[in-house]
Amino acid sequence: MKKFKKLIIACDGESASGKSTAAKLISNKYKLLLINSGLLYRYASKEIIKYKPKNSINFIKKKFKKISYKKIVKLNLHSEEISNHVAILAKNKNIRKIINAFQKTLIKKNKKICVEGRDIASKILAKNPKYDLAFYFKCNVKVASYRRWLDIKKKVSLKNVRKSLIKRTSMDKKRKNSPLIRVKDAILIRTDKLNKKQVLSKMSEHIEKLS
Repeated sequence: MKKFKKLIIACDGESASGKSTAAKLISNKYKLLLINSGLLYRYASKEIIKYKPKNSINFIKKKFKKISYKKIVKLNLHSEEISNHVAILAKNKNIRKIINAFQKTLIKKNKKICVEGRDIASKILAKNPKYDLAFYFKCNVKVASYRRWLDIKKKVSLKNVRKSLIKRTSMDKKRKNSPLIRVKDAILIRTDKLNKKQVLSKMSEHIEKLS
């Protein structure tokens, strides 16, 4: 296994496509700082749902000035209510600016990182710094729905989870600001056709080819 002084990996994909698990696996293997952009949006949604601020933009700006990424990671942010709210929140241009700035600060402090989300290769790591390798994750909606259903400990029906995922992916791809897209050089990973070990192996294979 190669040792890298600098390694920047972008992981994009649809909701419940397995990108978070894959990003975690590859980050552990290559000792990369893992930044989950989805958690940042989920944190923003959780706070808005809880406090119902009159001015969401200023409220979120203050929240991100006071909290560290380490604290956000420790929070329980996976609920159906947050999932439904975050799909709408992510369309807000000003919210995206706040969260993008928060991510950029984290990224610039580290040379070995893996960032996962929905606009990483196309926006966050498109330049300054640019990713060394980009992956795009897809998963059959039936498999993805079942995974998410287990994640939320079967608190809502599988049918509703599936509807929510289809709606979220559609909104992500159609939104005007930083839509979910697969950049030209992104390597496709189909997680419904591979197990965790195979996903890690395929990603590692491409990373090892880097000079």
